[in-house]
Amino acid sequence: MANARVSRSRMAAFKVLGEIRRRDARAREVLRSSKEFISLEARDKALATKLVLGVQASVGMLDACVNAYIHRGRLEPKVRDALRLGTYELMFLDTPQSAAVSQAVELVRTTAPRATGLTNAVLRKVATNGVQERNESLAHVRGGNANTDELALTSGYPGWLLEQVAQDRGASAVHGLALSALEPAPIYVAPNEALNTVQDVMRMLEEAGLEPHPEDACAIRLNAPSGLATSGMVEDATVVVSDLSAQRIARMVAPECDARMLEVGQGRGTKSILMQNASLRAGAKLSITGVDVEEFKVRVAQERMVRAGVQNCVQCHVFDALALASNNIPASLSGSFDIVFVDAPCSGTGTMRRHPEIPWKLGRTSIDNLSSLQLRMLKAASARVAPHGLLYYATCSVLKQEDEQVVRAFLNSKEGSEFELTGEPFVSIPTVNGPDGHFCAALRNKTEDHN
Repeated sequence: MANARVSRSRMAAFKVLGEIRRRDARAREVLRSSKEFISLEARDKALATKLVLGVQASVGMLDACVNAYIHRGRLEPKVRDALRLGTYELMFLDTPQSAAVSQAVELVRTTAPRATGLTNAVLRKVATNGVQERNESLAHVRGGNANTDELALTSGYPGWLLEQVAQDRGASAVHGLALSALEPAPIYVAPNEALNTVQDVMRMLEEAGLEPHPEDACAIRLNAPSGLATSGMVEDATVVVSDLSAQRIARMVAPECDARMLEVGQGRGTKSILMQNASLRAGAKLSITGVDVEEFKVRVAQERMVRAGVQNCVQCHVFDALALASNNIPASLSGSFDIVFVDAPCSGTGTMRRHPEIPWKLGRTSIDNLSSLQLRMLKAASARVAPHGLLYYATCSVLKQEDEQVVRAFLNSKEGSEFELTGEPFVSIPTVNGPDGHFCAALRNKTEDHN
């Protein structure tokens, strides 16, 4: 059989990419359900994962490279999938040219034999011209003096997005972001101290061969995380998987004294558990009422709170946060809260290493729509902050339009006129071997309590 010459990892990646394209689905979602991928050995699974996530994160750049050498006709979708794979291997991996080209040609042979010659010709031109250009760009990025085109060719990210990050965060930040795109994001976990001590969790992680390394007082980096999923420690809530910057925001928000909190955008409840643990360490009693507009996420959060052992102090409700300023809301959400934490929906530009769909599905209009929604959500949530209470606003975006500019617009609005910024916002930008990009600002309600 002709396709016997194709490695199992590449064939699995090829089929997953086709499924993603047909369903317009998320890469990790398809990987979790793909029979071809699931059946792979660990080493082949690692390569297939790298190929799928890499192609998705750089798809626009890969298509531009391919299109430069196709002057007429339309590529069949499966042929383009194979060309993307081959181009990604040539441009981003250390795969020898002969292997990358021949494997892509054999993939095409399984679906469109007449296009094998075209595939071979295009990839050899990419190998001759594109690879050299990218290597030169990579050297400039590492030297800290690359232009936008070189940053885009190095990272695979869209040029407009890199220009915006450079404008917002500076040259050093955008160079670090581009270089971080080349490596998988580090895996961090937090011990769930409602169930076990930190020492016990460290011992369990070591026994599972995950090579835990304490990153700070609470967060733990796993240097060999491949066995985490099968260890059962995530499923039984022994540990919570969360980026280091996200964990630091949870600790920033969690109070050190008894308090009542409204968590807006609770999602699956990861930060709920993290904040409960932080307050537990401080000897404080934290009562969290969480809301999210997606019913599925709320069900997941409710189940997680039970497994994590914090169901008595965390509530999870389906509710549209934009209605929080209304007088006609459920009793559990009425009145005021000592702390209101808005974990806003955002572009996710700080987490592109983990979510490869983001770079090329995002557009300027999307950012405009998100920042408008974020401001409306922040205004609505502010109605539930008690006098002298705290309002926190957080995203996993590195763009000022979703971060500082939303906070500034809120403070200049009628709803935000009684609030003031407390300290400098928390800002992190992805770097090689470092955590994701996150933002969090703290605002205090200046209103006097006349009760």
